[in-house]
Amino acid sequence: MTAQKPSSISVSMPTGRFAPSPTGPLHYGSLLAAVASYLNIRAQNGTWLVRIDDLDPPREMAGAASDILHTLESFGLHWDRDIVYQSRRLRAYDEALKMLQKKELIYPCSCSRKDIVKRGESVYAGHCRNGHNTAQKHYAIRIKVPQQTLSWSDMIQGPQSASLFQDYGDFIVRRADGLHAYHLAVVLDDANQGITESIRGADLLPSTSAQMYLQQVLDIKPPQYAHIPVAVNSFGEKLSKQSGAAPVSMRDPARTLFKMLRDLGQQPPHDLETCSIFDILHWGEKNWDLQKISAGKTL
Repeated sequence: MTAQKPSSISVSMPTGRFAPSPTGPLHYGSLLAAVASYLNIRAQNGTWLVRIDDLDPPREMAGAASDILHTLESFGLHWDRDIVYQSRRLRAYDEALKMLQKKELIYPCSCSRKDIVKRGESVYAGHCRNGHNTAQKHYAIRIKVPQQTLSWSDMIQGPQSASLFQDYGDFIVRRADGLHAYHLAVVLDDANQGITESIRGADLLPSTSAQMYLQQVLDIKPPQYAHIPVAVNSFGEKLSKQSGAAPVSMRDPARTLFKMLRDLGQQPPHDLETCSIFDILHWGEKNWDLQKISAGKTL
């Protein structure tokens, strides 16, 4: 399940990625994001990568990473370079924290979620900026967020804007249990892998401005972002492990891929449904149009 590494790669080559967390097998919604990312890159003759975001051991499931990679291969989604595992990049995250410390942008925080709720704060308002409770053995590291409005354009959802301090507050970059926060890791890993576009579910749309702020202070050029509508169950809940989403069916990958093309607004011809995985993906690459994807938040 390893991919061959190309001998030379242009810096300007379109590069996308799929970065699942190994908390369980892929469900329909997560595979839908992988297919959208894959086809958008293949339509540009670019590079498609897979990264395993294994930053949270307590939530991970044994064997899930291998199962995810097997599922991707079973659906014909083949990556172009070796798999990157976040758990092997902890030194890079620590170096970034040191850089932020030198810029006096981070500070320790001993506030719990209960403390924040008791103060009536919807987001963390910088309570520990001037010193935290040193009696607490465990503390998180937060980044100082300015009173700044950040605007950007999503390739699917259109113009976006967020008031960083009001919408996010001083967010965590290292957790109280010592684990690095997702925002920090994903920003550094996308930069390290030369990611030029990030196509993912609309449930991650609210996280984007915080990540773009980190890119700003770390002098990292942000990728282009595109957020596809998330798949939901009959109760309107996002498909996830928490909502009891079943693993994506392996019985008929071709029909599942065909359905995904339709859900992504690509309008495949009806007779394509009975074709092979190779033929369906080939049609998807040749006829892909990102602008046909619905700008809604759910399917």
